[in-house]
Amino acid sequence: MQSAAGSANEAHPLFGGALSAVIPHSATDISELREIPDNQEVFAHAHTDQSLIVELVEYQGQVADQDAARYHFEDIAGSNKALEPGAFEVTSVVALPKSELSLSECSTAWMLSGTQCVSKFNEEARNSVTIHLGLFRLPQFSTDVLITFNDPQSISPESSSACAVGTHQQPWMVKDFQHLVQTLTLHNPGLFG
Repeated sequence: MQSAAGSANEAHPLFGGALSAVIPHSATDISELREIPDNQEVFAHAHTDQSLIVELVEYQGQVADQDAARYHFEDIAGSNKALEPGAFEVTSVVALPKSELSLSECSTAWMLSGTQCVSKFNEEARNSVTIHLGLFRLPQFSTDVLITFNDPQSISPESSSACAVGTHQQPWMVKDFQHLVQTLTLHNPGLFG
């Protein structure tokens, strides 16, 4: 199994090279282990339970730009079966200055941080996960690009993730996620159809 991360500033091709970004150290391309939907690129930290997902989703034109990151965060909470009261919380949403981004084609970009209490593989055990979400709005391509950094904070002893606890060798930091967000670059707009 190969590591997806190259040198510290080497861009990794995504979606067949249509996009690229700098992927953090110790990243494993999950598509080498199991089937991943065509609209996702998924990476897992080799020594922790952290993961990164780059996802192409339908542009939500009915959602105002300032509310779109929260919309997608709540959609993820639904997929994680974490919609009940107290199971998710948004702690911050900030606009990202386009001058700091490589993806100049976006109309706006946002970063959200929050937490969700999620089960892995439909287990009963719930883990507290900090989720950092980068959102690029591309209405001209009818696409929203999501970059999600899942950073477990509290792992239930009954969770299948409990074996990863205590093995945190150089975990990814928020700055690694921010660097990925800042370096996301579009090379082929044909990706969007």
